[in-house]
Order: sequence, then structure tokens, then C-alpha cells
Amino acid sequence: MTTQRGVALLLVLWVLALLGTLLAGLLGWVHLQNRQALWQRQHTQALLAAEAGVAMAVTAQLERDPQHRWLADGQPHALRFNEASLAVSLTSEAGKLDVNAAPVDAFARLVQACGGSAEQSGQLSQALNQRRGGDRAPLRTLEEVRELPAMDQQVYLCTSAHLTLWSGLPAPDARLASPWLRRVLNLPQGGAIASDAGPVITVQSRATLPGGFGTTLSVTLLLNPSKEGVRPYRVLRWQE
Repeated sequence: MTTQRGVALLLVLWVLALLGTLLAGLLGWVHLQNRQALWQRQHTQALLAAEAGVAMAVTAQLERDPQHRWLADGQPHALRFNEASLAVSLTSEAGKLDVNAAPVDAFARLVQACGGSAEQSGQLSQALNQRRGGDRAPLRTLEEVRELPAMDQQVYLCTSAHLTLWSGLPAPDARLASPWLRRVLNLPQGGAIASDAGPVITVQSRATLPGGFGTTLSVTLLLNPSKEGVRPYRVLRWQE
């Protein structure tokens, strides 16, 4: 009888331990789901706010009065959308180096300025020249630059911020280029930033919620301000 009671007690303890383990697992799963739901809600809220910042920048660029347009100087504009704080900046693609139109030696100088060695810059400029030559189509995405032989992530992240596919210019417009890029490519220094950013712009919008959660959008747009009845812009590149 005593043995039977001992076995029953062990069985009860084993069942209780199993139920405790299952309950702990269930509580952990519920906690994880709640955290994921909270992250998704905050991400969606911040993303919508960042998109609102992009819309504000586009609205400013479509103003008929040039005095109300933003300068394409990369300086952030402090804005608000509902509870989110926005930092929205504007740059012109005409102030960047066109990988399809610029000389490859300019690309080589940019690579070296971004920390690449002389050997690496030579290899990359040669690879770009081969990529653009012959019957092959021009580069269609900036991510194709990452695929060039000898390119590494560090150099790519640095160079891609100063590269474009949409200016068609052999050299960046010095009035719209960053001071750093002007020095690297020996472009004319000084002078006022051009008030006309051109038809292709990049808007970077950073939205931060009251709790500190934030997200950043970088959107390249082709503006169509004169066409009635159509969307005033077309998205060329979207990065989140």
C-alpha cells in the first residue's frame, strides 16, 4: 500500500512538473507574440510617418514659387507628423557621379577616397569599364556596383552614397554636389547651391516615435510637375 502511494505521489509530481513546463512555454510564446505585435505596430507607425516626410519634401519641390522649395544640400528639416519627429533631407542626383556616363578614372578616385587601395580602385575601374562596354546594357541598379570584382562592403557603402544612374552627366553638377565629392573629383569649389535640384531627387526621411523607435526611408524620385492628371512623381529606388 505504501509503495502504491509513493508511485502515485511521484506520478502526480511528474504531471505537475510537465504542466509547469508547458505553462512556462506557453507564457514565453505569448510574451514573444506580444513583443512581435508591438514591434510591428511601431514599425508600421514609424514607416507611415517616414512616408509622410517624403510626401512633404515632394510637395515642397512641386511649389511654383522657387522660394518655397528646399535646397538639395542634404541638410535635415525638422518636421512633425502626428506624434513622430521627422528629419527629412533632400539631395539631387545631378550632384552625384553617374556610373554609366562618367569616366572610369573618376570612379577610381571615388573608390580610393572611400578607403580602397590603388590596386583595388584599378581593378574596379577596369571591371566597370568592361561592364559598360560592348553590347551589354548599362547598369540598371546601384546594387550591380556591389557585384563588381574586387568590390567589398565597406567601399560599396561609401561609394554608393555618391553614385547615381539617373543624371546622364559626365561629371556631377558642382552646384549640387557635396563638398566632400567636390574635393575628391576636383570640381569647382564654393558658390551657392543651385536652387533647382533637377527632376531626379533623393529624399531621406527619418521618423522617430516618442518611445525612441525609428525607421529611415531613402527614396529616389523622378518628378513630373507639369503633367496634369498623372501622379506628380515616379519612384526609381526605394530603400528602407
